[in-house]
Amino acid sequence: MIYMPLFTSAQVHTPTRYKDVVFENVLVEKDIAYSPAEKEFKKNAHLFDFYQPKNDTLKKRPLVIWLHGGGFKFGKKTSRAIPLWSKMFAQRGYVCAAINYRLTSKKALSQFPALADGCFDAIEDLYVAIAYFKQHSQQYNIDTNRIIVGGNSAGAITALQAAYANLQSIAKIAGRADSATVSREYNPQKIAAVINMWGAIFNPHWMQHATVPVVSVHGSKDRVVAFKSSNQLMYGSYFIHQQADSLGIPNKLKVYEGFGHELQKHFIPFYAGCTVKQKWKEAGEFAVEFLYGEVIK
Repeated sequence: MIYMPLFTSAQVHTPTRYKDVVFENVLVEKDIAYSPAEKEFKKNAHLFDFYQPKNDTLKKRPLVIWLHGGGFKFGKKTSRAIPLWSKMFAQRGYVCAAINYRLTSKKALSQFPALADGCFDAIEDLYVAIAYFKQHSQQYNIDTNRIIVGGNSAGAITALQAAYANLQSIAKIAGRADSATVSREYNPQKIAAVINMWGAIFNPHWMQHATVPVVSVHGSKDRVVAFKSSNQLMYGSYFIHQQADSLGIPNKLKVYEGFGHELQKHFIPFYAGCTVKQKWKEAGEFAVEFLYGEVIK
Protein backbone atom coordinates (compact mmCIF):
# COMPACT_ATOMS: atom_id res chain seq x y z
CA MET A 1 0.00 0.00 0.00
CA ILE A 2 1.32 3.38 -0.95
CA TYR A 3 0.68 6.21 1.48
CA MET A 4 0.45 9.67 -0.03
CA PRO A 5 1.15 12.71 2.14
CA LEU A 6 -1.98 14.69 2.97
CA PHE A 7 -1.75 18.42 2.36
CA THR A 8 -4.41 20.87 3.47
CA SER A 9 -4.61 24.47 2.46
CA ALA A 10 -7.10 27.15 3.32
CA GLN A 11 -8.97 28.62 0.41
CA VAL A 12 -7.82 32.10 -0.44
CA HIS A 13 -10.68 34.51 -1.04
CA THR A 14 -9.96 37.00 -3.79
CA PRO A 15 -11.97 40.20 -3.19
CA THR A 16 -14.37 41.10 -5.98
CA ARG A 17 -14.29 44.70 -7.13
CA TYR A 18 -17.57 46.61 -6.56
CA LYS A 19 -18.70 43.93 -4.10
CA ASP A 20 -15.94 43.48 -1.53
CA VAL A 21 -13.41 45.79 0.09
CA VAL A 22 -10.55 45.94 -2.41
CA PHE A 23 -8.89 49.17 -1.28
CA GLU A 24 -8.21 49.93 2.38
CA ASN A 25 -7.28 53.56 1.84
CA VAL A 26 -9.45 56.26 0.30
CA LEU A 27 -8.36 59.65 -0.98
CA VAL A 28 -10.70 62.59 -0.33
CA GLU A 29 -10.53 65.91 -2.16
CA LYS A 30 -12.70 68.51 -0.46
CA ASP A 31 -14.63 71.62 -1.46
CA ILE A 32 -14.45 71.42 -5.24
CA ALA A 33 -16.98 73.48 -7.22
CA TYR A 34 -19.17 71.57 -9.69
CA SER A 35 -20.84 74.72 -11.01
CA PRO A 36 -19.08 77.62 -12.73
CA ALA A 37 -21.68 79.88 -11.12
CA GLU A 38 -20.67 78.87 -7.59
CA LYS A 39 -19.60 82.39 -6.61
CA GLU A 40 -23.12 83.65 -7.32
CA PHE A 41 -24.60 81.53 -4.53
CA LYS A 42 -24.19 81.78 -0.80
CA LYS A 43 -23.12 79.11 1.69
CA ASN A 44 -21.10 77.03 -0.78
CA ALA A 45 -24.19 75.50 -2.37
CA HIS A 46 -22.34 73.94 -5.30
CA LEU A 47 -19.35 72.28 -3.68
CA PHE A 48 -18.52 68.58 -3.52
CA ASP A 49 -16.10 66.21 -1.81
CA PHE A 50 -14.61 63.55 -4.07
CA TYR A 51 -13.79 60.08 -2.73
CA GLN A 52 -11.67 57.61 -4.69
CA PRO A 53 -9.67 54.47 -3.87
CA LYS A 54 -5.98 55.12 -3.33
CA ASN A 55 -3.62 53.70 -5.98
CA ASP A 56 -6.47 52.69 -8.27
CA THR A 57 -5.39 52.59 -11.92
CA LEU A 58 -8.74 51.83 -13.56
CA LYS A 59 -9.71 54.50 -16.09
CA LYS A 60 -13.51 54.07 -16.05
CA ARG A 61 -15.20 53.69 -12.69
CA PRO A 62 -18.87 53.90 -11.67
CA LEU A 63 -19.72 57.15 -9.90
CA VAL A 64 -22.14 57.49 -6.99
CA ILE A 65 -23.39 61.01 -6.34
CA TRP A 66 -24.60 61.30 -2.74
CA LEU A 67 -27.18 63.89 -1.62
CA HIS A 68 -27.62 64.67 2.07
CA GLY A 69 -30.87 64.93 4.00
CA GLY A 70 -32.23 67.80 6.07
CA GLY A 71 -35.70 68.57 4.73
CA PHE A 72 -34.26 70.86 2.01
CA LYS A 73 -33.54 73.40 4.76
CA PHE A 74 -30.55 71.90 6.58
CA GLY A 75 -27.61 69.59 6.04
CA LYS A 76 -24.44 69.47 3.99
CA LYS A 77 -22.19 67.02 2.20
CA THR A 78 -20.64 65.82 5.46
CA SER A 79 -23.94 65.22 7.26
CA ARG A 80 -25.09 61.94 8.80
CA ALA A 81 -24.07 58.79 6.85
CA ILE A 82 -22.86 60.49 3.66
CA PRO A 83 -19.10 60.28 4.46
CA LEU A 84 -19.53 56.70 5.70
CA TRP A 85 -21.23 55.54 2.49
CA SER A 86 -18.82 57.50 0.31
CA LYS A 87 -15.82 55.80 1.90
CA MET A 88 -17.53 52.40 1.89
CA PHE A 89 -18.22 52.54 -1.84
CA ALA A 90 -14.77 53.92 -2.66
CA GLN A 91 -13.14 51.02 -0.82
CA ARG A 92 -15.00 48.72 -3.21
CA GLY A 93 -13.73 50.50 -6.31
CA TYR A 94 -16.38 53.15 -6.96
CA VAL A 95 -15.74 56.86 -6.98
CA CYS A 96 -18.13 59.03 -4.99
CA ALA A 97 -19.09 62.69 -4.98
CA ALA A 98 -20.86 64.01 -1.90
CA ILE A 99 -22.50 67.23 -3.04
CA ASN A 100 -24.04 70.30 -1.49
CA TYR A 101 -27.12 71.78 -3.13
CA ARG A 102 -29.17 74.93 -2.64
CA LEU A 103 -31.26 74.96 0.53
CA THR A 104 -34.62 76.67 0.70
CA SER A 105 -35.71 79.50 3.00
CA LYS A 106 -39.35 78.44 2.63
CA LYS A 107 -41.35 76.31 5.08
CA ALA A 108 -40.41 73.00 3.48
CA LEU A 109 -40.90 71.02 6.69
CA SER A 110 -44.55 72.00 7.06
CA GLN A 111 -45.82 73.01 3.60
CA PHE A 112 -45.68 70.47 0.80
CA PRO A 113 -45.48 72.99 -2.10
CA ALA A 114 -42.46 74.54 -0.36
CA LEU A 115 -40.88 71.09 -0.02
CA ALA A 116 -41.49 70.43 -3.73
CA ASP A 117 -39.95 73.81 -4.55
CA GLY A 118 -36.84 72.92 -2.56
CA CYS A 119 -36.72 69.56 -4.32
CA PHE A 120 -36.93 71.32 -7.71
CA ASP A 121 -33.81 73.39 -6.92
CA ALA A 122 -31.98 70.30 -5.63
CA ILE A 123 -32.78 68.36 -8.82
CA GLU A 124 -31.53 71.24 -10.95
CA ASP A 125 -28.28 71.26 -8.96
CA LEU A 126 -27.97 67.49 -9.25
CA TYR A 127 -28.33 67.71 -13.02
CA VAL A 128 -25.61 70.39 -13.08
CA ALA A 129 -23.37 68.08 -11.04
CA ILE A 130 -23.97 65.12 -13.37
CA ALA A 131 -23.20 67.30 -16.40
CA TYR A 132 -19.99 68.45 -14.69
CA PHE A 133 -18.80 64.88 -14.07
CA LYS A 134 -19.60 63.86 -17.63
CA GLN A 135 -17.58 66.81 -18.91
CA HIS A 136 -14.68 65.97 -16.56
CA SER A 137 -14.95 62.18 -16.82
CA GLN A 138 -11.33 61.72 -17.93
CA GLN A 139 -10.06 63.87 -15.07
CA TYR A 140 -11.88 61.75 -12.48
CA ASN A 141 -11.76 58.43 -14.40
CA ILE A 142 -15.55 58.03 -14.48
CA ASP A 143 -17.65 55.61 -16.51
CA THR A 144 -20.36 58.02 -17.71
CA ASN A 145 -22.73 55.13 -18.48
CA ARG A 146 -22.82 54.15 -14.81
CA ILE A 147 -23.65 57.27 -12.84
CA ILE A 148 -25.72 56.36 -9.79
CA VAL A 149 -27.50 58.83 -7.51
CA GLY A 150 -28.39 58.21 -3.90
CA GLY A 151 -29.09 59.86 -0.61
CA ASN A 152 -30.94 59.82 2.65
CA SER A 153 -34.27 61.50 3.42
CA ALA A 154 -34.48 64.72 1.34
CA GLY A 155 -31.45 63.53 -0.60
CA ALA A 156 -33.23 60.30 -1.50
CA ILE A 157 -36.39 62.25 -2.39
CA THR A 158 -34.28 64.32 -4.78
CA ALA A 159 -32.63 61.24 -6.31
CA LEU A 160 -35.98 59.50 -6.88
CA GLN A 161 -37.63 62.52 -8.49
CA ALA A 162 -34.54 63.15 -10.63
CA ALA A 163 -34.71 59.62 -12.04
CA TYR A 164 -38.46 59.11 -12.45
CA ALA A 165 -40.16 62.53 -12.68
CA ASN A 166 -39.60 65.53 -14.90
CA LEU A 167 -38.97 69.09 -13.80
CA GLN A 168 -42.31 70.31 -15.14
CA SER A 169 -44.22 67.91 -12.87
CA ILE A 170 -42.25 69.08 -9.82
CA ALA A 171 -42.69 72.75 -10.80
CA LYS A 172 -46.47 72.33 -11.00
CA ILE A 173 -46.62 70.79 -7.51
CA ALA A 174 -44.45 73.62 -6.21
CA GLY A 175 -46.72 76.23 -7.82
CA ARG A 176 -43.87 77.79 -9.74
CA ALA A 177 -44.92 80.47 -12.22
CA ASP A 178 -42.48 79.16 -14.83
CA SER A 179 -43.81 75.59 -14.77
CA ALA A 180 -45.11 75.70 -18.36
CA THR A 181 -41.66 76.41 -19.78
CA VAL A 182 -39.75 73.86 -17.70
CA SER A 183 -38.43 70.66 -19.28
CA ARG A 184 -40.80 67.69 -19.66
CA GLU A 185 -37.98 65.21 -20.36
CA TYR A 186 -37.68 62.18 -18.10
CA ASN A 187 -34.27 61.18 -16.76
CA PRO A 188 -32.41 63.62 -19.04
CA GLN A 189 -29.03 62.83 -17.48
CA LYS A 190 -29.46 59.04 -17.92
CA ILE A 191 -29.14 58.10 -14.26
CA ALA A 192 -28.17 54.41 -14.10
CA ALA A 193 -29.62 53.55 -10.67
CA VAL A 194 -31.03 55.07 -7.48
CA ILE A 195 -30.05 54.37 -3.87
CA ASN A 196 -33.07 55.32 -1.78
CA MET A 197 -32.35 55.61 1.95
CA TRP A 198 -35.73 56.33 3.60
CA GLY A 199 -36.97 58.62 0.85
CA ALA A 200 -40.24 58.91 -1.09
CA ILE A 201 -41.66 59.67 -4.51
CA PHE A 202 -44.40 62.25 -5.07
CA ASN A 203 -46.24 60.05 -7.58
CA PRO A 204 -45.37 56.34 -8.03
CA HIS A 205 -46.98 56.32 -11.50
CA TRP A 206 -44.06 58.44 -12.71
CA MET A 207 -41.92 55.30 -12.51
CA GLN A 208 -43.40 54.04 -15.77
CA HIS A 209 -41.41 56.71 -17.63
CA ALA A 210 -37.90 55.49 -16.74
CA THR A 211 -36.74 51.93 -16.10
CA VAL A 212 -34.11 52.85 -13.52
CA PRO A 213 -33.10 50.17 -10.97
CA VAL A 214 -33.71 51.23 -7.38
CA VAL A 215 -32.60 49.85 -4.03
CA SER A 216 -34.45 51.05 -0.91
CA VAL A 217 -33.90 50.92 2.84
CA HIS A 218 -36.53 52.19 5.27
CA GLY A 219 -37.66 51.97 8.89
CA SER A 220 -41.20 50.63 9.23
CA LYS A 221 -42.07 53.21 11.92
CA ASP A 222 -40.69 56.25 10.11
CA ARG A 223 -42.84 59.27 11.04
CA VAL A 224 -40.87 61.82 9.03
CA VAL A 225 -41.00 60.09 5.64
CA ALA A 226 -43.61 57.37 6.04
CA PHE A 227 -42.64 53.90 4.84
CA LYS A 228 -46.14 52.70 3.93
CA SER A 229 -49.04 54.93 4.88
CA SER A 230 -49.56 57.54 2.16
CA ASN A 231 -50.93 61.02 2.68
CA GLN A 232 -51.38 61.36 -1.11
CA LEU A 233 -48.41 63.70 -1.19
CA MET A 234 -45.43 61.39 -0.74
CA TYR A 235 -45.21 57.65 -1.25
CA GLY A 236 -42.51 55.86 0.72
CA SER A 237 -40.36 52.85 -0.04
CA TYR A 238 -43.21 50.34 0.29
CA PHE A 239 -45.03 51.95 -2.65
CA ILE A 240 -41.81 52.37 -4.63
CA HIS A 241 -41.12 48.64 -4.23
CA GLN A 242 -44.69 47.69 -5.20
CA GLN A 243 -44.69 49.91 -8.28
CA ALA A 244 -41.25 48.77 -9.39
CA ASP A 245 -42.34 45.15 -9.13
CA SER A 246 -45.47 45.82 -11.17
CA LEU A 247 -43.43 47.54 -13.90
CA GLY A 248 -40.63 44.99 -13.93
CA ILE A 249 -38.05 47.51 -12.71
CA PRO A 250 -35.11 45.83 -10.93
CA ASN A 251 -35.41 46.71 -7.26
CA LYS A 252 -34.83 45.48 -3.75
CA LEU A 253 -36.16 46.63 -0.38
CA LYS A 254 -34.77 46.20 3.13
CA VAL A 255 -37.12 47.10 6.00
CA TYR A 256 -36.01 47.73 9.57
CA GLU A 257 -39.06 46.69 11.57
CA GLY A 258 -39.87 48.99 14.47
CA PHE A 259 -37.33 51.64 13.55
CA GLY A 260 -38.01 55.24 12.57
CA HIS A 261 -36.37 57.92 10.47
CA GLU A 262 -32.62 57.55 9.84
CA LEU A 263 -33.03 54.01 11.28
CA GLN A 264 -33.29 55.41 14.80
CA LYS A 265 -35.80 54.23 17.38
CA HIS A 266 -36.53 57.86 18.16
CA PHE A 267 -35.39 60.31 15.51
CA ILE A 268 -32.78 62.79 16.74
CA PRO A 269 -31.64 65.06 13.87
CA PHE A 270 -28.19 65.94 15.17
CA TYR A 271 -27.07 62.77 16.96
CA ALA A 272 -26.50 59.14 16.03
CA GLY A 273 -24.91 56.53 18.28
CA CYS A 274 -22.84 53.48 17.38
CA THR A 275 -25.91 51.25 16.98
CA VAL A 276 -27.45 53.58 14.42
CA LYS A 277 -24.17 53.94 12.53
CA GLN A 278 -23.97 50.16 12.34
CA LYS A 279 -27.40 50.13 10.69
CA TRP A 280 -26.24 52.79 8.21
CA LYS A 281 -23.29 50.51 7.41
CA GLU A 282 -25.66 47.56 6.86
CA ALA A 283 -27.83 49.74 4.62
CA GLY A 284 -24.78 50.64 2.54
CA GLU A 285 -23.77 46.99 2.24
CA PHE A 286 -27.29 46.12 1.13
CA ALA A 287 -27.05 48.75 -1.62
CA VAL A 288 -23.63 47.45 -2.67
CA GLU A 289 -25.00 43.93 -3.13
CA PHE A 290 -27.94 45.17 -5.20
CA LEU A 291 -25.86 47.37 -7.48
CA TYR A 292 -23.32 44.61 -8.07
CA GLY A 293 -26.05 42.25 -9.23
CA GLU A 294 -28.23 44.66 -11.21
CA VAL A 295 -25.97 47.44 -12.51
CA ILE A 296 -22.34 46.34 -12.42
CA LYS A 297 -22.31 42.69 -13.57
